[in-house]
Parts: sequence; structure tokens; C-alpha cells
Amino acid sequence: MTGPGDNGGNGDRPGSDTRGGTRRKVLYGRRKGRRLRAGRRALVENLLPRVEIPVPEGDAKIDPQTIFPGPPREIWLEIGFGAGEHLAWQAARNPDIGFIGCEPFINGVARLLTAIEADGLDNIRIFRDDAGVLLAALPARSIRRVFVLFSDPWPKTRHHKRRFISPANLALLAQALDSGAELRVATDDPGYQAWIMEHVLASGAFEWLARRPGDWRTRPADWPATRYEEKAVKAGRRAVFFRFRRLPPAANGGV
Repeated sequence: MTGPGDNGGNGDRPGSDTRGGTRRKVLYGRRKGRRLRAGRRALVENLLPRVEIPVPEGDAKIDPQTIFPGPPREIWLEIGFGAGEHLAWQAARNPDIGFIGCEPFINGVARLLTAIEADGLDNIRIFRDDAGVLLAALPARSIRRVFVLFSDPWPKTRHHKRRFISPANLALLAQALDSGAELRVATDDPGYQAWIMEHVLASGAFEWLARRPGDWRTRPADWPATRYEEKAVKAGRRAVFFRFRRLPPAANGGV
């Protein structure tokens, strides 16, 4: 969800960060907000190391089937999970699914850690760096569902290149998603709505699942509301809920 952070790689640029000896991207947005309360600081110190996915070095890969207590039935990914309400809700109701949440903003991470501890959610792992790095390190066709919910719309024209939904990121998503896998994208920004439709369909890797207006104007029952969505509604902004399916490569020229 849109917040003080940049939502797991929502808009990045070349920079001088050379961790691991490799030139890396610098993320826009803050990684830290208000000082964490003592309880949340303790979770970051003690629980986060047990559920965090380290940033891969160089060309190293991440096998998502090996990072959970037992091999999950499927792997689902949320990019920019904000405060983690949606991710925790999904994980609690799908205990046989392995969830990866990508979010660099430590205050949001701390909120999710609170839910992980309170509800005993051992099927969540957290990646705190650029989502593009994570997607590039995942095996091809390893993900069955991806959520990109209320990522920063970067409304100014000169900032559109920072939007997460972009040709480069869609290519990474297409590589990581299995055939028939689902991509869910939500936004309350009208300009970003058109951008999302244009770029996702132009990629040639996805088909839009909507058959009637209610399919994208109404949030599905298995898609809980978040505090950001509720804030948008109170402000008079109308959210949309896009669902796309990853096409088999043979159906789109190998994309």
C-alpha cells in the first residue's frame, strides 16, 4: 500500500550503493519513519532475523520452496505490503501457501512482525530491498500469485518512470510467474489506472480477467480492505481492483 516507503522497489534509479561489491539501485522514499516503540523494536531485533530473506549477492538465486518450515503448496508474493494487513490476512487464511512480502519501510515491517507473532504466522517471509532484485533472483515460473496494492502512483509526469508497473518490472514478473498465475493490482489514482491497463496488456504476457464492470470496480471477497483503501474512500477517491492472468508463453510468442 502507498505509504512513506517506496513499496518494495516502486521507482528506483541507478545509485552508488555498492553492498556486496555490486552496484545496486537506490530506492526512492524513506526506509524509516517515526521511532519504533520498544515492543516493535524488540520484534525487529529478535523476530525479523528469523523471517527475513537476505539480499542475494551477485547472481545468487533464492529458492522459495526452501525458506519455509515445510514445502508450501504455492508461493504468493506481495510487493509493497505497507502495514501488512492484507498479507497477514491472506497468510492466516491460507496456511498451506508460502508468502513473501517485499517492503523496505521498517515501520511497516514492524507492524507485520506484530501480526506474525500474535497469530503465529510461520508462512511469511520478508524481503526488505528492491522488488526487482527479488524477482530477478527467483526461479522462473515459481510464483502463483502477486499482489501490487496501492503502490505510489507518482502522479507528476516527470516521475512516471518511478512507477512500479513498468515494462522492466512486468518482464521480471512475467518471468517469475507460472503460467495461469494471477497478478492483482489495485489503485485509487485515475491516471495510474489507465497506465496500469496500458502497460500490463502491452507486455503481451497477461490477459485481463474482467468480463463486466463489477469485476474490477468491486473488491473480491478474498481481497480484504486495508487502512489505505479506507482512507482513500473517505477522501472521495474510488479504488479499482485489477486481476490479470499470466498467459502461457506459447500463447504470446514466448513472452
